Amino acid sequence: MEITTALNLEIKQLLIENLMLQIRAEEIGDEQPLFGPQSIGLDSVDALQLVVALDKKYGLKIQDSDAAKQILQSVRTIAEAVVRHAANPGAAL
Repeated sequence: MEITTALNLEIKQLLIENLMLQIRAEEIGDEQPLFGPQSIGLDSVDALQLVVALDKKYGLKIQDSDAAKQILQSVRTIAEAVVRHAANPGAAL
């Protein structure tokens, strides 16, 4: 699996559907922060819901808060983690 526009769009849809965001996928930039200043405004509850959604959809298990901080930065960083997981499902993130 490689990072594609389709994978980025799939992740944006996952964000919108699971977090009930009131924005369209086109409004989320691939590099736009998900948390903090200039972000789409997610909070810690959203982060937990997102971790569960990524596990359900991709089998991506985020083990700790340090890994979550790295992976949940943007759509691009989530896509990279999904691709890494697909290439090596048993590896820790």
